[in-house]
Amino acid sequence: MTTFDDELAKRAQRARDVALFRYALVRQAADPGLSKRDRGELVRQLASVEHAGPSGTPVRVSRPTLDRWVRAWQVGGFDALVPSPREVTARVGADALELAAALKRENPRRTAVQVAAIVARHLGWAPSVRTLQRHFVRLELTTRPDGRAPAAFGRFEAEAPNRRWVADALHGPKVAGRNSYLFGIIDDHSRLAVGYRWSHSEDTLRLEAALRKAVASRGVPSTLYVDNGAAFVSRQLLRACAVLGIRLTHSRPGRPLLTG
Repeated sequence: MTTFDDELAKRAQRARDVALFRYALVRQAADPGLSKRDRGELVRQLASVEHAGPSGTPVRVSRPTLDRWVRAWQVGGFDALVPSPREVTARVGADALELAAALKRENPRRTAVQVAAIVARHLGWAPSVRTLQRHFVRLELTTRPDGRAPAAFGRFEAEAPNRRWVADALHGPKVAGRNSYLFGIIDDHSRLAVGYRWSHSEDTLRLEAALRKAVASRGVPSTLYVDNGAAFVSRQLLRACAVLGIRLTHSRPGRPLLTG
């Protein structure tokens, strides 16, 4: 069996597991002998509590969804409760993220790598570490090594495109044994990446190359907001901004760029 066939088989099994979960949940409510009033009361009770989902994690099911499953069973039987492959993938992904969040809340010191390993042992797979990190940030579950939440620096957003661009340099992977850096510039209103440049040097020359590309494609911003790294405090960058009419501003030393 090929890897593709194996994945199809796993998806089919997950679809059957979901259908069995739906069947077990609504079979009593779908009994044709129930009155409309009794069925409604039973569905309300089912919607008010948590149930062990197909992957074992607690889930809640809304009343409209339960009603839809009841109608599907009455019309098409068990096969009507089998979800499409796309729906299965999305649901299983949601189950994995729900489990990951529960594990993080249980022990805030757990890293995304540790959470991914636990999820994989329970479900047979896990979202990528980067996906879990982003998920934890969205849920405000990111913590410092001591278990406390990181300091909040506030948020802001420019009121229109090109009012403020934010530039920063990120360390990339080693390429042929050499360090790599990504200079990136985003528009603070739209979050569009207006310019970028990969290089082996974290210097003003490469930053200006990224800025030149951004200006050529998106126009001149009112403000360029940067940190206090060597490439961002050079006279060359200040002169370039002065010529273009860009206001150059820096974050406070020791504070991250407040890109919200």
